[in-house]
Amino acid sequence: MRILVTGSSGLIGSALVDSLQGLGHDVRRLVRRPPSRANEWRWDPTSRELDPRALDGVEAVIHLAGAAVSGRRWTAGYKRTVLDSRVDGTTTIAEAVARTPGTVKVLLSASAVGWYGERGDDLLTEDEPRGAGFLADVVEGWEAATSAASDAGIRVVNLRTGIVLSAAGGALGTVLPLFKLGLGGKLGDGHQWMPWIALPDEIAAIRFAVTHDALSGPVNLAAPNPVRNVDYTHAVGRAVHRPTLLTVPRFALRAALPGFADEGALVSQRVVPRKLLDAGFAFGLPDLDAALSAVL
Repeated sequence: MRILVTGSSGLIGSALVDSLQGLGHDVRRLVRRPPSRANEWRWDPTSRELDPRALDGVEAVIHLAGAAVSGRRWTAGYKRTVLDSRVDGTTTIAEAVARTPGTVKVLLSASAVGWYGERGDDLLTEDEPRGAGFLADVVEGWEAATSAASDAGIRVVNLRTGIVLSAAGGALGTVLPLFKLGLGGKLGDGHQWMPWIALPDEIAAIRFAVTHDALSGPVNLAAPNPVRNVDYTHAVGRAVHRPTLLTVPRFALRAALPGFADEGALVSQRVVPRKLLDAGFAFGLPDLDAALSAVL
């Protein structure tokens, strides 16, 4: 299968491209710099430009590009960057796909569990209404930007991804050096639910969604066993054989990372992957301790 991927240099994108190529797929990459390889094509999501030849013979498009959300101060300017990078990029892809007659069968577009907002202990499936907050606003606009493709009869899957576990980066990779020094600790009171997924399962779930026609609309990419932050913290400590006795106070998180602290680090989201499980997807690493052992 010929597959076009955006965001191919990111944590998920790079692992996904390696996996797809390893399975024999013909993978094309959309890049914003001048192409340096035969399988690269340039696009400019800011000006919504994409060479239509990049879609020649493409059957599936996997759109993962977007400005980083975590680990940044949410100034008014950066919040605009986060929103625009997702809406402009997704609109560009969806409209280009809609203009491609007959070849593209499915568009998988990145999304996030930020849709749900702060939900306490509620069990969150894909049917839950959107919550409140900046990230919920972003996800609403992000997913709506795929409408040109769905209106053209193309199957669209919105990948509502949780915290992806990898030693190479993301939420875990960023703090791993601290945990290895024995400086890891729970965030706030640690009672908030964390939707997580091991990187190998993230990649497997994306591949699964490409070929399973029953999947469409929002799909939660999170392990079936969400955990509270305090339990996650202890699990990471066990994985690196270090104590996790510290606490990062709420006020310190809010001072260091305004906006993101409340909606990213301290938010409680007990997300479960109902659609994936109903479609028959089998998680390889559904248990947190096993997942951490595998990715570390």
